[in-house]
Amino acid sequence: MDNRKRFSFLRAIALAFMMIWAVCVLYPLVWTILGALKDNQQFLLNKPWSLPQIPLVWENFSNVWNNYHVGTYFTNSLIVTVGSTLLALLLSSTTSYVIARFRFTGSQVLYNTYLASMMIPMILGLIPLFFLLNRFGLINNLFGLTLVYAASVLPFGMFVMVGFFKTLPRELDESASIDGASFYGSFFRIMLPLAQPGLITVGIMNVLNIWNEYIMGTVLVNDPSKYTLPIGIAVMQAEMQYRTEWGPLFAGLVLSILPVLIIYIVFQRQIASGMTAGAVK
Repeated sequence: MDNRKRFSFLRAIALAFMMIWAVCVLYPLVWTILGALKDNQQFLLNKPWSLPQIPLVWENFSNVWNNYHVGTYFTNSLIVTVGSTLLALLLSSTTSYVIARFRFTGSQVLYNTYLASMMIPMILGLIPLFFLLNRFGLINNLFGLTLVYAASVLPFGMFVMVGFFKTLPRELDESASIDGASFYGSFFRIMLPLAQPGLITVGIMNVLNIWNEYIMGTVLVNDPSKYTLPIGIAVMQAEMQYRTEWGPLFAGLVLSILPVLIIYIVFQRQIASGMTAGAVK
């Protein structure tokens, strides 16, 4: 077998594997969407994986939004996700710029400390974190949860942004300084716009991680009115197992998946380009 035939054969195997993998990934998503359009009778009398019958039960979405407080959970998740993402972007970009562009005593140690924190599971610090937030009155508080989420994603943001800022020419800082720009002016007017691909990547990854976070939210929030969407869906699942209302449960899952799915589809190119933008100097 010559090299061309061998390459074609390996390509066909890789393509077949990718198609099988795509089916394995998409099938649960499609099954969830179809389940959100069924009533309980279809779940109990028909096969669970059968197609929904006409007419489709669109009322499941309004039912779960209004009667099962998914609207409240969705709003809480939106507030926490947007707030923590913006705060993390601000902190990671400013700190990364200083570490990447300036040399001072302890800068490398500080950077290595941030990177080392990525290897420590957050669950190991939940108990002291709970007592710390409780002392400051931030338990059952969306602001406290926002601070925790921002701190949890900060090391990843610095990991990406430090590598990105190192690729920018130092002549830009020198030219801005000669033209009379201050340190803050040089950062916000020149460096930050140039770092936009890295900021988009970090922001999207932070949104995906924070929107789906469950463990820390469960420990730090026990007030139902402050539940985020993952916690609310878990509570709703436990309740609906006894009520056998599967249609609204699937509808709640679709509502929780849809924003993340849309963000990933729209910004998938930015994610890929931003992750590799700082890889080559």
